[in-house]
Amino acid sequence: MKKKYLALALAASMVVSTLAGCGSNNASTGDTPATTAETTAESSAETTAAEESTVAEEAGTTAHGPSSEAAPAWEQYDERIAAIRLETDLEKREALMHEAEDELMSTWAVIPLYYYNDVYLQKTDVEGIYANLFGFKYFGFATTPTNTLALQIASEPNKLDPALNSTVDGACLAILAFSGLFMYDENGQLTPDLVDTYEMSEDGLTYTFTMKDGLKWSDGTELTAKDVEYSWQRLANPDTGADYAYLTTVIKTKDDGTLDVAASEDGKTFTVNLVAPCAYFLDLCAFPAFYPVPQANIESAEGYAENPGAWCTEAGFVSSGPMVCTGWKHNESMTYEKNPNYYAADKVSLEKVEFMLSSDDTAIYNAFKDGSLQFSDTIATDMMATVKDTPEFHKIPTLGTYYCGFNVNSDLFKGKTIQQAADMRKALSLLIDRQYIVDTIAQADQEIANTFIPTGMSNGNGGEFRMNDDAYTYPVEDKVGYYDPELTDANIEEAQALLESAGYVFDENGMLSPETPINMTYLTNDSEGNVKIGEAIQQDLAAIGVNVTVETREWSVFLDERKQGQFDFCREGWLADYNDPINMLEMWETDSGNNDMQFGR
Repeated sequence: MKKKYLALALAASMVVSTLAGCGSNNASTGDTPATTAETTAESSAETTAAEESTVAEEAGTTAHGPSSEAAPAWEQYDERIAAIRLETDLEKREALMHEAEDELMSTWAVIPLYYYNDVYLQKTDVEGIYANLFGFKYFGFATTPTNTLALQIASEPNKLDPALNSTVDGACLAILAFSGLFMYDENGQLTPDLVDTYEMSEDGLTYTFTMKDGLKWSDGTELTAKDVEYSWQRLANPDTGADYAYLTTVIKTKDDGTLDVAASEDGKTFTVNLVAPCAYFLDLCAFPAFYPVPQANIESAEGYAENPGAWCTEAGFVSSGPMVCTGWKHNESMTYEKNPNYYAADKVSLEKVEFMLSSDDTAIYNAFKDGSLQFSDTIATDMMATVKDTPEFHKIPTLGTYYCGFNVNSDLFKGKTIQQAADMRKALSLLIDRQYIVDTIAQADQEIANTFIPTGMSNGNGGEFRMNDDAYTYPVEDKVGYYDPELTDANIEEAQALLESAGYVFDENGMLSPETPINMTYLTNDSEGNVKIGEAIQQDLAAIGVNVTVETREWSVFLDERKQGQFDFCREGWLADYNDPINMLEMWETDSGNNDMQFGR
């Protein structure tokens, strides 16, 4: 039977459902700049569960402890993600993922704008740089006439510890300096990295990896499977504070709560036991958060007790990849040099990689134009039309979504019910002119988005997730998505009606009345394209009298404030870490370190 999930109906049902149980933390890695493309319901001890639910419904809250009055209940979402991880029937698993996306979209806290294309500039005499669908760029095997590569990928990186990084630029730096069990080759295919061979059990639950012989850290000390075991346990340990710790939930845990992984006594083999077969497990083995890191250096670093990433906040840290970081002038430049102890050093011709750390799009373009840079991952908006037809311009496909998002606990929604808050967010979303953003700011022929999970992503069962089929139909007539992304008069009228239902008053000119104003902030990092998108949204919402203040922060400050929920509305982006929809869904679990919208908190 064909199903049709109606987003607003689902949102309403969330208010009146009794939800059992509580949920149990990227470049997301999706933070590529746009130009590169508590109240509780109380009851007496004699109150029944049903009566508790009724009290909660009348208050517009849940009966499951403290929560923001207007924030959606989130226990059911957490439970659904846990079920997806355990489901082995691929059709049922896909259905559960559609249900999860329906629930996410019904909150209207996640507002997709467009699906990413990755665009960059590269000099014609530079070869060997490649990228995968997830935005990870491999610079270590590049060739240049001078064996030196000068490039730009972002401003000052937020974290260099692979386990603590959650940005695309940080992932690219991790790939240059570290190695994983697996990596992606120039064709985007998984290939062994530190691993010589591996075996998977017949039931798909146990993987045994045999490490290459003679592996070393950059300081010449031995790198073994014991380093992998330590690093994976560290990633999962809450004390580490890794945003991507939730990725380890596919692995069984022991009675003591640690991961069910083990290195052999001689450090030659590494064994992992999974809770259920996981089609993307080897992708995780190639993901930077799972890269081995050097225990001795980590735990001997000054400030380690307060900051698990203190060991790599300056140049000279021990690593294992093609290059090592030998120089770091913060907010200005970084220098990486060839690692002679890299197991495949004979395949690395580069002697040095020099990074320009900047968010000044004009300065970056000028440096590329005059030859100071050979690769630029940022293209100034004003220059896109100039460079698009040159041989130095590259556009490649990626799996990801550029979006903006609302903090569900923002004071913007104070005094509103769950449904009213969702109506407010939907209304504001309907006012955004996405086509203008793509045509005049992003300018790389991006596809306008009306779902969070992007075009081209697998459904985990041999097909594409973002398609209507006999089992599922997206709730927009004759379209694949949750709403019509075009800005029309009907959209504006619907937005006004939704805001009126949430208690807002309009004057005879269709503008918000001074008695019910909407004043909000839009938080973004300070790169030109992202700021211009914020300003475009500011103008769109001003059309009905919504007052938006665009606040900019330098990159690392922006990431921290966004993670902590210090915003009303903010710019977001997510490039998938692997080709499965759960990657776009599990980031919204209550305890996920990537749950910027603060669901369940």
